[in-house]
Amino acid sequence: MRAIRIHEHGGPEVLTVEDVPAPEPGPGQVRVRVRVAGVNFIDIYHRSGLYPMDRPFIPGQEGSGEVDAVGDGVDSFAGGERVAWASITGSYAEYAIVPASGLVRLPDSVSFELAAAVMLQGMTAHYLAFSTFPLGPDHRCLIHAAAGGVGLLLVQMAKRQKATVYGTVGSNEKADRIRQAGADAAILYREEAVDDAVLRLTDGKKLHVVYDSVGQSTFESSLRSLRPRGMLVSFGQSSGPIPPFNLRALAGGSLYVTRPKLGDYIARPEELEWRSGDLFRWIAAGELDVRIDSTFALERVADAQRRIESRESSGKILLTI
Repeated sequence: MRAIRIHEHGGPEVLTVEDVPAPEPGPGQVRVRVRVAGVNFIDIYHRSGLYPMDRPFIPGQEGSGEVDAVGDGVDSFAGGERVAWASITGSYAEYAIVPASGLVRLPDSVSFELAAAVMLQGMTAHYLAFSTFPLGPDHRCLIHAAAGGVGLLLVQMAKRQKATVYGTVGSNEKADRIRQAGADAAILYREEAVDDAVLRLTDGKKLHVVYDSVGQSTFESSLRSLRPRGMLVSFGQSSGPIPPFNLRALAGGSLYVTRPKLGDYIARPEELEWRSGDLFRWIAAGELDVRIDSTFALERVADAQRRIESRESSGKILLTI
């Protein structure tokens, strides 16, 4: 099979297209013919070594396709079924091995492209809005990188919960995009300090929660934007890792900081079914707008990763296989 493999950590140039043996499913596993793989920032972290991986490895944490073969003990899936998955490494290839417990069936109303666009980022937005800090009508929230893949979905889910939603963006075009998704206001972080904008927009009341996928460059302003007993949800680090800090920094307002990851929020089968099921129903009903930024062939994976690293994208980046 064709696959992308990484032998050494580094830049996009370490992504190589290779012919390797197709994997065989073991007990409890399913081999899937991959049709579409999602491109996510965690793929960049794995490639660069920020999150070290045993090498060589096939990257990619999310995909959709058709069941090709099943291992011993798997009776919940059969050949040809349309399925999707997330938080399982190895999607940048023609075939992937996925635990049966990590697969969900795709309804006919959801294409391979839409499934690969929402499994990781959509379920991330879901757990952020419904579980990490369950939003409600009385809450004010800030979403950093609000026009990105997770951001646009999280804006819609936060408004579904009737929260007041502010989002940071880097351009007027992206500001228009998040307003169309339902955001109450856009903060252009290149023109105004984020915490100053929060004070202005909230009449000094500040925020109940900040959802921050940017990390290093936004951490301090995110803390300054919180009301007493507010929560900073740090779920990514596209600008770099947050440096060590003194916990006394939280004492000014009895603040909370949490660093969640998707795997812990879909570890139980009922949670995986809940989150993916909600997404698929909302897509089928036209209640969730999924924006595809760009699509690349597998061989152009380096260009796809450069696109997400550029911070110019808005919405989901996909690989077709």
